[in-house]
Amino acid sequence: MMELDISPDTVFYSVLIFMWIIFLWEAYMSSRQRALYRTVTQIPDILKGIMDEETFEKARLYNLDKSNFGFWQGLWGQIESTMILLFGGIPFLWRVSGSETAYFGYGAEYEITQSLVFLVLGSIFSTVSGLPWTVYSTFVVEQKHGFNKQTPAFFIKDQIKKFFVMLAISLPITALLIYIIKVGGEYFFIYAWVFTFIMSLFLITIYPDYIAPLFDKFTPLREGDLRKKIEDLAASIEFPLTKLYVVEGSKRSSHSNAYFYGFFKNKRIVLFDTLLEDYVPESEKTAKKETDGSGDVQATEEETQAPAKSEKTQDEQDSESLEGGDTAGIKGKEEQKKDEKKDKTGCNNDEVLAVLSHELGHWKHGHIIKNLIISQVNTFLCFSVFSLLIHKQVLFTAFGFSTQPTLIGLIIIFQFVFSPYNEILSFCVTVLSRMFEFQADNFAKSLHKAAYLRSALIKLNKDNLGFPVTDKLYSTWHFSHPPLLERLQGLEKAD
Repeated sequence: MMELDISPDTVFYSVLIFMWIIFLWEAYMSSRQRALYRTVTQIPDILKGIMDEETFEKARLYNLDKSNFGFWQGLWGQIESTMILLFGGIPFLWRVSGSETAYFGYGAEYEITQSLVFLVLGSIFSTVSGLPWTVYSTFVVEQKHGFNKQTPAFFIKDQIKKFFVMLAISLPITALLIYIIKVGGEYFFIYAWVFTFIMSLFLITIYPDYIAPLFDKFTPLREGDLRKKIEDLAASIEFPLTKLYVVEGSKRSSHSNAYFYGFFKNKRIVLFDTLLEDYVPESEKTAKKETDGSGDVQATEEETQAPAKSEKTQDEQDSESLEGGDTAGIKGKEEQKKDEKKDKTGCNNDEVLAVLSHELGHWKHGHIIKNLIISQVNTFLCFSVFSLLIHKQVLFTAFGFSTQPTLIGLIIIFQFVFSPYNEILSFCVTVLSRMFEFQADNFAKSLHKAAYLRSALIKLNKDNLGFPVTDKLYSTWHFSHPPLLERLQGLEKAD
């Protein structure tokens, strides 16, 4: 096979230059949006009636903090990656991996074993180097603005689980992929693509039932008006709903979401508890009963249908216990109740149905299948190009290797050589995603949910402190969902 007529230094520095061009381009776009966070301090006339001044200011400060944090995190990551490349961090880690495997009697011929050790060591390094940023994001930025719900103990446990689950998934898949590439012959890229496709379907299938529950609690949505309306909605459009869950995302964050998953006639819908107005998670009700000393952790019918009434009764009991005592405590509870009412989050039943109508619009228009096809076509093309480059020694020499380890080839080609292509592809996918979002909104409109979807979008934007003033270039390049005003205007036209 012909060698590339290019020097290793040219390859290496071209990769570095492209890395920095992409970073500077992203930093420039972010700076445009960050300038709006700094300068747009008064709510524009077009937004009056949609947002109040207090929420607008909270959203501005939250997004400014996130943007500043994102810049410094991105800059550090870029410098770290540059230093790793300049000082030979990748070949160094490969040699360390070889030393470790050799210590246990596995020589250079055990490339897959060495590759797995390399992957473990690399994962440890990236986890440790990224941990301070994750901690700061969670316990400073998100906590400052009222979104973080994690305790330090919960956070530590969560990070440990994520690390080991990630390794449990990635190690066997990586080992099999390397084996297929090494023994697949001239057409290995076809076998590698088929393997990754099967693995994608497998992970999509098992993730909701076996992996996601390791991190969050999923409970069936209790019987009641909302459940019946969701089931009726699904039946009206022939959506094959088999299960309906609520996930206790409030243990992690107060951000809201909803989604569906599953293949063929086995679809499930998941609602975040933060999406549902007045929803009380089962864990909170259990803890409340244990605190009350009732010893009975089963919810009564009254509690199931009217959790707000149950909470009011508890407040009355607290007030009675304080009668004749600390009046400041009574006043404090009254003020707390006012604050909770003012800060009430989530959507009512009709708005939840509108949000689900939008999500079901993605199913009706086949967006999931279309995205899967696009993803697989892209994967096949990438493996095809990879098969043309994997044996080019100049690529390995450029990054400090005299041999051609398969895993290193995957990293060099997919992460570095393809980086300009990946940036363009990401933009194209974003444009397509925005188009899909408008189609899903129009589907909700066809079900006469436009008014409720508008009010839900406004509520969710407030709950998540979304900043509705966007720079055109930044939002076009980054926003997979159209900005709030564009969606509201689209829904108004749809009416």
